[in-house]
Amino acid sequence: MTTENAFELARQAAGDLLRRCGVDHFDLAIVLGSGWKQAANALGTPSATVLTRELRGFVAPTVPGHDGVISALRIGDRNIALISGRVHLYEGNAATAVAHPIRTAVFAGATKILLTNAAGSIDRATKPGAVVVIRDHLNLTATSPLEGESPPEPYASRFIDLTHLYDPGARARIKSAFPEITEGVYAGVRGPHYETPAEIEMLRTIGATLVGMSTVLEAIAAHHLGAQVSALSLVTNMAAGVSPTPLHHLEVLEAGRNAEGELATVLSTLVALL
Repeated sequence: MTTENAFELARQAAGDLLRRCGVDHFDLAIVLGSGWKQAANALGTPSATVLTRELRGFVAPTVPGHDGVISALRIGDRNIALISGRVHLYEGNAATAVAHPIRTAVFAGATKILLTNAAGSIDRATKPGAVVVIRDHLNLTATSPLEGESPPEPYASRFIDLTHLYDPGARARIKSAFPEITEGVYAGVRGPHYETPAEIEMLRTIGATLVGMSTVLEAIAAHHLGAQVSALSLVTNMAAGVSPTPLHHLEVLEAGRNAEGELATVLSTLVALL
């Protein structure tokens, strides 16, 4: 797929999404990572739910807990899109497919994007169940949603500055509302296997406090289109070499269930803050 076609396909998908949801735009889009889906139920009952396989350019997720749906909610005077069905590089997808839901949401009007994920903690002081605000990332996926041909006009250059990728103002508002929540640096890796203890030690050395297999490409794609980006990690496990026990995806899902009440409070508050 060419870069131009990727943008045009997302525009078409945005039109499909708005028509199926019966709204003329979205204000905020929230990507529900592993462990966050059930917490989002606290936001209210969706007015519409669309299967992503019915939208142009979307690929079906293959990871348990990622259903492949986008739900529309009306909260106050704002339209919210809940994206449950993130796809990843390790499923055999290109960066353009990973970025497609985010581009679709932005083209559907969402000027603010909240990305959530499950992450392993490299920082021994940050335990499973903690929520961490991402202040910066290390993109170790060896790819970018801006690879290939230069984006067509009127879009920004592919040489986009990422200095303030994770919006400082939004981070300050989150910190004010939840003083107990810390900030961290998220290392985005390809997966699907977990990291080795030596790799975790390397990541710690270069400044990472969290590690996961998503988010970084979505954040870059949203920022490139001018959206305000915020991101939260639910710590579901200690990383390899930090944890005394073997890692397993089931603990990721279990940690999400155990933290459901706290995550629901965080999401409900942030919808009003962002």
